[in-house]
Amino acid sequence: MLEKMSEDTGSARPLSYPVFRALWIATIVSNVGTWMHDVGAGWLMTSLSPSPLLVALVQTATTLPMFLLALPAGALADIVDRRKMLLAAQVLGLLAAMTLAMLTAAGLVSPGILLAATFMLGIAAALSAPVFQAIVPELVDRQALPDAIALNSLGVNISRAVGPALGGAIVAIAGIPAVFALNALSVLGVLVVLVTWKRPQAARTLPPEHFFGALKAGYRYTRHSPALRLVLIRAMGFFLFGSALWAMLPLIARRGLGLDAAGYGVLLGCMGAGAVAGAILLKRVRTIVPANPVSVAATLLFALAMLALARASHAWVAGAVLFLAGLGWIGMLTSLNVAAHMAAPGWVKARALAVYLLTFQGAMTCGSVLWGTLATGTSVATALVIAGVGQILAVVLAVRWRLPQHSGTDLAPSHHWADPVVSVQPGMDRGPVLIEIEYRVEPSRLVEFVSALRRFKSVRHRDGAIRWDVWEDVAEPGRIVETFVVESWVEHQRQHERVTRADQLDQDLLNEYHLGDKPPVVRHLLRPP
Repeated sequence: MLEKMSEDTGSARPLSYPVFRALWIATIVSNVGTWMHDVGAGWLMTSLSPSPLLVALVQTATTLPMFLLALPAGALADIVDRRKMLLAAQVLGLLAAMTLAMLTAAGLVSPGILLAATFMLGIAAALSAPVFQAIVPELVDRQALPDAIALNSLGVNISRAVGPALGGAIVAIAGIPAVFALNALSVLGVLVVLVTWKRPQAARTLPPEHFFGALKAGYRYTRHSPALRLVLIRAMGFFLFGSALWAMLPLIARRGLGLDAAGYGVLLGCMGAGAVAGAILLKRVRTIVPANPVSVAATLLFALAMLALARASHAWVAGAVLFLAGLGWIGMLTSLNVAAHMAAPGWVKARALAVYLLTFQGAMTCGSVLWGTLATGTSVATALVIAGVGQILAVVLAVRWRLPQHSGTDLAPSHHWADPVVSVQPGMDRGPVLIEIEYRVEPSRLVEFVSALRRFKSVRHRDGAIRWDVWEDVAEPGRIVETFVVESWVEHQRQHERVTRADQLDQDLLNEYHLGDKPPVVRHLLRPP
């Protein structure tokens, strides 16, 4: 069983949870290997081809699988054993890294082979990422969740600080094949933790969702969740322009600054060091500064760093600028990650986070191609300047779509809906189902009540409704009927499990309009067979 510390023994400290601590350390080691691979792959491509577009496509090959597979992977993660899915993805990554190491050592790597191998590693990462994100609430309690998310970001950036510099040094000393081989070995720690983790099996009262039904539910939740849509819009605005720095950095190091692989690794290490410093600073800052101002400051800092990097002519200046870029990157990334976690309940968390990752990586993928193409037609400096100016302009998104405070709303299941009253239990696949909720409201408060009720439209759609409406009885003033339709009886049963404590609070406020001592009347109607 998962070991958890009680609240009086420091439950707010994520590293006090043994499984989280072991997985966090193992993931840092694995991410160090990934960053070493990125250095080796980016540097190898600059040797295999002089084309800025091909160099930028290394970044595309890394991020495109996430764009293509994040949502299917998230749907799978919500309906299958997450531990087994992680194990399969890690094994795939191990095999891809070993194959690339052997081909490189044999001198058989071409630009196409390098991109294909990087793409396979990206597939392994795409299958893993939504699951790694979604299991965090299983490893720590809700009180520790924001710190655990921030700690995961810190771990990624510790890897970013160590991995590139280490990768550059190993390329210089032992060659690129050694970097690829060490990346394969770095996966082993994660595999050991996953094999030994005794994940509790969740009790199921309903059959698992089908794959395509789970995909549809994930899309529906995203479409009808204002909090999640907000995160996606802000992520798109930041990462589309921010991808320019990652795509152009190998060219800046090699051609602009005349550095070797070790120097390129040090540059990436400077950015990682800035991110680590930023993550430590954020732990204090986010307790006194709201998330939205933090995101604005982080975006502006990253944009200014891109503009300064376009003009940097010395390695030490570029290193200092990248340190500041790391501060901005981790500030925005952590703000978005926490907001995405807090926007999704457990039943759809992997799918919601997969959509967030899809947006993240899709923006990075499209951006890499865009900035690589622009740099080919103009120059690297021009691409960075345009991206920096674009990101400054994108800050206006924070005015309309403000990130909420990290506390968020309570999306834990409330189970406050009463069980349906039935004479004979319907078959699970019977449907569609029409649900009617009858309210009695003082006519003088009717407009106010209907306005409050209409806010439930997105909630019903979010949890499974395919149609929603509200009706007024012309014969009885004040008699209001809310109706919504779901596809089947089992889908309505899932609605009962999906309603949250936040929904319960809203429903209690709505029920204050209802007249009488008895609660609103609820009816369930099935289409006859």
